[in-house]
Amino acid sequence: MQYISHHEQQLAFSKTDKPKVNNNEVLVKVAAIGVNRADCMQRQGKYPAPEGDSPILGLECAGTVCELGSEVDPKWLGKRIFTLCAGGAYSEYVAVDAQQLMILPDHISMAQGAAISEVYLTAFGALFELGKLQSGQTALIHAGASGVGGAAIQMAKSAGAQVVITAGSDEKCEHAKRLGADHVINYKTTDFVEYMKSHKLTANAIVDPVSGSYLNKNAIVAAMDCQIIMLAFLDGRFAEVDFARLLQKRISFHASTLRNRSIEFKRALRDAFVSRFYDDIANQNYDFNIYKTMSWQQASEAHAILEGNENSGKVVLLVE
Repeated sequence: MQYISHHEQQLAFSKTDKPKVNNNEVLVKVAAIGVNRADCMQRQGKYPAPEGDSPILGLECAGTVCELGSEVDPKWLGKRIFTLCAGGAYSEYVAVDAQQLMILPDHISMAQGAAISEVYLTAFGALFELGKLQSGQTALIHAGASGVGGAAIQMAKSAGAQVVITAGSDEKCEHAKRLGADHVINYKTTDFVEYMKSHKLTANAIVDPVSGSYLNKNAIVAAMDCQIIMLAFLDGRFAEVDFARLLQKRISFHASTLRNRSIEFKRALRDAFVSRFYDDIANQNYDFNIYKTMSWQQASEAHAILEGNENSGKVVLLVE
């Protein structure tokens, strides 16, 4: 089969054998691939695949089940699906744990399906499993025009929460507003702490891929018993922390990644997400927030889009 290899930070087509499926797995013929910042980091040598995962790039895809492991329910054969992958999605075929599959309805395209799994499950885990967001509360979502940000906005609104986002341009702020954000802040022109103070806003859950200097600023706008969920550290690894403010407000701080979680964790997260939000996905109540759809032959260009922070939403590669 063909797959996209990465060597010395360059992407190129290569050939290898189809993956063999374990008893609990299915083989998926890949139709579309969601591109994530983690893919770029792995290509750069900064985020190696966890032990046991495929070394091939790609953490999510949509496609058709074409082979079953011995313990998999026969109903899955031939089904259109979208799913997380333990690596390997940048290929014609990928082996996937059957308990992480989600049915892709016929009226939703493969490209749309490929834009769901990683961002929605990441946002769901951050906002609801860790953030404990409730109806009537307020969520502050940094990088609100990103794929994860767009998913978080829409699920938070479905849950009855108020949503405040930050983004790096007026265009990205408008994009987030179209997705349902109540308050949008261009952090390059407006300090989000001053904005929230002037609008008498405090946050019950904060989703933050920025970290660094944002840690203390988040604490200033946090409500009592706020949950802060750090997903990355785009602003840097280190920061001075005002522990007095964290204690004063009983702030809980979580550092969370999805890729290196156990298979049991990912199965449970998938089940909780499906139980609460799959119907919204299937009924197309959400904008799947695709910035650009490209041929997988343009994978290098897709990575450049993410690395330049050009995109509002997801970039998807079509396997052609």
